[in-house]
Amino acid sequence: MEQLIENILIYGITFLLCGVVIYLYIRKQRRNSRIVEDKIAKAKLEGLFEPVSLHPVIDVNSCIRTGACVAACPEKDILGIVNGKATTVNASHCIGHGACFHACPTQAITLCIGTEKRGVELPHVNQTFETNVPGIYIAGELGGMGLIKNAVEQGRQAVDNIAKTSVVHHQADYDLIVVGAGPAGISASLTAKKNRLKCLTLEQDTLGGTVFTFPRSKIVMTSAMELPLYGKVKLFETSKTELLNLWEDALSKNRIEIKEHAKVEDIVRKEDYFEVKTLMGETFTGKNILLAIGRRGTPRKLDVAGEMQEKVAYRLLEPEEISGKEIVVVGGGDSAIESALLLADRNHVILAYRSNAFSRIKPRNNERITQSAKEGKTELWFNTNVTEIGKTDITMQNSLTGEVVTITNDLVYIFAGGELPTQFLMKAGIQITKKFGDALLKH
Repeated sequence: MEQLIENILIYGITFLLCGVVIYLYIRKQRRNSRIVEDKIAKAKLEGLFEPVSLHPVIDVNSCIRTGACVAACPEKDILGIVNGKATTVNASHCIGHGACFHACPTQAITLCIGTEKRGVELPHVNQTFETNVPGIYIAGELGGMGLIKNAVEQGRQAVDNIAKTSVVHHQADYDLIVVGAGPAGISASLTAKKNRLKCLTLEQDTLGGTVFTFPRSKIVMTSAMELPLYGKVKLFETSKTELLNLWEDALSKNRIEIKEHAKVEDIVRKEDYFEVKTLMGETFTGKNILLAIGRRGTPRKLDVAGEMQEKVAYRLLEPEEISGKEIVVVGGGDSAIESALLLADRNHVILAYRSNAFSRIKPRNNERITQSAKEGKTELWFNTNVTEIGKTDITMQNSLTGEVVTITNDLVYIFAGGELPTQFLMKAGIQITKKFGDALLKH
């Protein structure tokens, strides 16, 4: 009898402990769910919940709430767990790492471009990265995959495909002309050398393409990648300078030269090859063309009087060389905010933005610019539009009150995004398609 009572007590205590553990676990999960739900509500309020480009889509029926996707994401609060299922939180911050996609043990995640409501214009390409125009290929950001590692891999794969199918004898000067010397273009140039293709690489600006326009101190988030003719590279956090040094080292070791300041204006088919014309009037011929120019081919301008002056720029290259200036930075994205912060230590900086609040920016940037404004290092002028840029001043208008202010000014930096080179692509015969939630990576 005593043994029976003892067993009952033991089992009772065991069940009680299990019950307490389960209760505490459920309470913790509910608390965590409420936290994520609050973050989602805040993201919706700030316009960060709706994705703008590549983003994860979760099949809740396949999700088993391991949290592996949340842990794998290198960014902050892109994904969260609500009621035991994964969900997107700040979807507009996703930059396509794909870590969540690979980490999910049940293959419940698909990486998609665009949404049901918001379409994203992309050129038509097939599995070999060839467009609807035979002989013209696209790799990198222009094709929808903007991450450096992805761009490097696409540049390699595209040229490997070209090497397999391209004929040896033709009338063109080059087997391949690569347009753009960003990550995809550099990888493509190295792969062309590896495959013994006669290749010419043209860059409208300077080596590095879009990466070169980053502020010098900007941290580039990437991951281990295989660079053709160079080997495996591990760069989880690195500066722009370190990344450019890597490109230069890889190219110099393989004796590859990039023709810089050669903006391509026109691509015309000539019998069995293409004729490429640059803004400077040069003409080159190639059997195949690889476009690695990025989605923002040309900086978007404000179209106001005085914008063509030397004091106006669309990128910040040497912030440490600028001091004691009256500066206006125009824009509300990460590039504008990071540039304003870099300039604020040695200059008086006004950050002018046409909307009433920042949206779709990294949480860390939001914290830093808010703190900078509190400390008086940066002035934030919301609901503000530039109306005229003078030699020694600038005129801006508040869109709510209509008030017009003219202030002393030395430099203006404009970060209003860039224009998708749609006309350039269509002129070459490339078909542009609007994607609404189309899958780019699925298991």
